[in-house]
Amino acid sequence: MVHGGAEKSRQRLKVGFCRLRPAEDGDMALPVYHSQLAAGMDVRAALAEPAVMEVGTIRMVPTGFSVAIPAGYEIQVRPRSGLAIKHGITVVNAPGTIDADYRGEIMVGLINLGAAPFTINRHDRIAQLVVAPVTLAEAVEVDALDSTVRQDGGFGHTGL
Repeated sequence: MVHGGAEKSRQRLKVGFCRLRPAEDGDMALPVYHSQLAAGMDVRAALAEPAVMEVGTIRMVPTGFSVAIPAGYEIQVRPRSGLAIKHGITVVNAPGTIDADYRGEIMVGLINLGAAPFTINRHDRIAQLVVAPVTLAEAVEVDALDSTVRQDGGFGHTGL
């Protein structure tokens, strides 16, 4: 399948990223898409020095940026597949959500589920940021729910 016109057909949304510590983190690249059809922008670690993550540990990793997301959108913080598959490094609350009214530093909660310690260095790509629309729901109390084939069958109910 040829994707020649795909870049033009993708919706563009301006999202403002603000450096929180320009003197210390002026060298940090803005989050960026690494291929024409990528869904997520890679975000990098703004660590002052390398951080070793022992097996089973959780660490909040700074990015050096805050963000202004337009109303009606969120940013989802997702793992990078290469880190997850090769090293067991993933986002602990995947996907994390950055709400449109949050203005603090983007921090990425990572966990080492791998078999060995892993070192995160400054500028390492640590997660992906996916901008997504948000639909608000209105909770309405009802007396009963409609019937379905599945009904209350829980985890694994529909098979492997």
